[in-house]
Amino acid sequence: MEQVRRIGVLTGGGDCPGLNAVIRAVVKTAINDYGWEVIGIEDGFEGLILPDKTRELRISDVRGILPRGGTILGTTNRANPFAYVTRKKDGRVVTRDVSDEVILRLRDLRLDALIVIGGDGSLKISYEFFQKGVPIVGVPKTIDNDISCTDVTFGFDTALDTATQAIDKLHTTAESHHRVMIVEVMGRDAGWLALEAGLAGGADVILIPEIPFDLYNVDEKIERRDREGRRFSIVVVAEGSRPVGGEQFYQPRKDPTAPRRLGGVSQWVADELGKMCDHEIRVTVLGHVQRGGSPSSFDRILGTRFGAAAVHLVSERRFGEMVALRGETIEAVSLKDAVSQLKTVPLDSDLIRTARSLDICLG
Repeated sequence: MEQVRRIGVLTGGGDCPGLNAVIRAVVKTAINDYGWEVIGIEDGFEGLILPDKTRELRISDVRGILPRGGTILGTTNRANPFAYVTRKKDGRVVTRDVSDEVILRLRDLRLDALIVIGGDGSLKISYEFFQKGVPIVGVPKTIDNDISCTDVTFGFDTALDTATQAIDKLHTTAESHHRVMIVEVMGRDAGWLALEAGLAGGADVILIPEIPFDLYNVDEKIERRDREGRRFSIVVVAEGSRPVGGEQFYQPRKDPTAPRRLGGVSQWVADELGKMCDHEIRVTVLGHVQRGGSPSSFDRILGTRFGAAAVHLVSERRFGEMVALRGETIEAVSLKDAVSQLKTVPLDSDLIRTARSLDICLG
């Protein structure tokens, strides 16, 4: 086996707090423990498709980035090398498989291994490259907490704290004006963020993708609170929630090369509830504020542990694996298993049971 001398690192998909903590740990561990060179690849996999988007990362390059949100390498969720979308001069949109070009680029860069920090999309791409012989190690990140085989992903804790603080602030104005406040949070097809933020923030209604909702049940909860003298309600809605028998809500797509984006469910809930009750209803969409800001201490530590562990996996040539938190320890799991299915909220989860015990309406 050839000795590892030079590795690459990239961040793919949506950003989240803690990415810089991982990059910092990768660089410092690779240099301090093994004496390797580290090449930073900019803007996710696009940095391996377009020219002049790589640079060497030294320890001096990662000083001071631990508390910073975002990623010093940049990221994108539009650069899947197996289905790379471009627009021709005549306006036509073309999808191509450029994965072989990426593999040649990795060889030109003389990379002995690649560490990919990403969510389910980036890690699926990573597994496809591993199947084509690329030595890859994965690091799971996402505020959605929807990656299998790990107890939690870094970024989730900070986003959860952001959403909880927003719900706390909305409580006082909702109570003062006797309003129904609807808070839309991210999460796509997994309700972890909505459910845990709703529990932490004392929400009265929590709507998640795993449980299609009936607005009559939501209205009944609001009306019952009225009868009990509590003339306001807090409703937390995951962006991927849908009514019984209905579909998820997506934003209109102006750019055909852009991925479809969820959005609109909270306004629909507000409009429909407005026909059923006399309350003033206001909608707050937290959006990308959940992705930003300085990472929590938990995410800084978890990201640091993940980054160091990923480098150690490379040293052991354990490619096709992903670092994961299992209990109190960092372990290695198969990338194939990690991307085989999304980790959604089980209907028999103690979180669901707790919410119901607290008389929270789940729709």
